[in-house]
Amino acid sequence: MPLTDGGRARGGAATAAEPGVAAGRSGASGCSTAVRWQLLLEPQGRSGPENMAVDAALLERADRMGEAFLRLYRFDPPCLSFGRNEASGGYDRAAIARLAIDVVRRPTGGAAVWHEQELTYAVAAPIAALGGLRQAYHAIHGCLAAALRALGVSPTLAPDRPLPPSTALYRPAGCFGSSVGGEILVGGRKLVGSAQVRRGGAFLQHGSILLDGSQDLIQAVSRKPQAASAATTLSEELGRRVTWDEVVEALGRAWRTGVTSPNLPQPPPTSIALFSDPAWTWRR
Repeated sequence: MPLTDGGRARGGAATAAEPGVAAGRSGASGCSTAVRWQLLLEPQGRSGPENMAVDAALLERADRMGEAFLRLYRFDPPCLSFGRNEASGGYDRAAIARLAIDVVRRPTGGAAVWHEQELTYAVAAPIAALGGLRQAYHAIHGCLAAALRALGVSPTLAPDRPLPPSTALYRPAGCFGSSVGGEILVGGRKLVGSAQVRRGGAFLQHGSILLDGSQDLIQAVSRKPQAASAATTLSEELGRRVTWDEVVEALGRAWRTGVTSPNLPQPPPTSIALFSDPAWTWRR
């Protein structure tokens, strides 16, 4: 699927949490059986370009066929991703090469994420199925919150707040460096980072649920001082190791999906080539 700047990409949300969503209300429309979800599980992991190409293919299917997908996956090898419109000049390309870090630019908005010890989710569906982009953002986070609550944490959605000033002494440490409204927090710290893009009548929202580890690598490869990460992880919050399979099971119960689909759309080689192309990765 060719990606152009005609698609609106965004990270975070510009609206306040709706009553009941922060509590992980299982009746949120994203979890409703009124939407026929296809569940796609990929425990084996893919490279950054392959993962982005698969998500783009799901968005194309959602727009062309009206299908709705929940994909749960991981990155192998670990990967640093930039938001679609994020300026890559703030990162030390030589340091990234020296550390042999894989890098990809997402089709969605937002800021950098270090994908390592996490569960990555992607939702692709017709916009009308969830009532609009704003409603979709909150409904999806409501479903995620319900699953996280079942695991034993107490998630809330971040309130609206203005972005901090971008100066030489303060820059958000990637996606998990700050919250601007609607993101999932635990104890005031960010546990899930998400971003959206739309194509025609469909949208893609994907994000990272942090299982363990940290986002400190983003600071290590940044050219300028960064704010300390405001992230937390499930393992830190629960005081024990939390596995990918455990979170998948909780999400399946909260989402109330239909049958797991064995037919994962395969992206065309041209799409994988696009997300592998340094001209795309370092374009801004």
